[in-house]
Amino acid sequence: MFTGIVEAVGEIKTASPQENGLSLRIAPGKLSLADTKIGDSIAVNGVCLTVTALADNLLSVDVSRETLQCTQGLDKPGGKVNLEKSLRLSDRLGGHLVSGHVDGVGEVIKFQPLGKSCLLAIRLPDPLLKYIAKKGSITVNGVSLTVNRVERNELEINLIPHTLAETTLKELKAGARVNVEVDMLARYVERLLAMDDKRGSESPIQT
Repeated sequence: MFTGIVEAVGEIKTASPQENGLSLRIAPGKLSLADTKIGDSIAVNGVCLTVTALADNLLSVDVSRETLQCTQGLDKPGGKVNLEKSLRLSDRLGGHLVSGHVDGVGEVIKFQPLGKSCLLAIRLPDPLLKYIAKKGSITVNGVSLTVNRVERNELEINLIPHTLAETTLKELKAGARVNVEVDMLARYVERLLAMDDKRGSESPIQT
């Protein structure tokens, strides 16, 4: 579990093919690996991955072929990635609860400076639209953000200077693809409503 508060920007140093995907070696930037061990979870551009090795101030993770097919930004050496260690129970929840399980890939349709901030507009896959609400939470490339506007299949977000300075989002431009995870609370609400509808449609037991 994560919060969507990025701790560092890392760089993919190598992406080595494996039988079922890729093995990545990542330079962690300013992220300290002092308390990190093999088997720990780490969010890489919003994707929860398991640390498989630590050496020469690099961390290694394996990415399955299935994960590569439903995400972006994990297969290019030299690519910059947002990093976050998994949440501890004693940590502050500065963003929102993030699972690291990407729901889909969106497309940036606008990245426009607004003073010191930026307006980010993203076109989402249709199946995700029902989970998006104005002033609700969304995770984009591992960053917890607030939705300012939703219209048709597009949403708008305001990126403040701190977010731009501390994440890779400042490098976005129209046409870029981004990993998106919807608010898990919206998914639970959907599940509860579906269960209520199912129970309501069942015929009463005749005695």
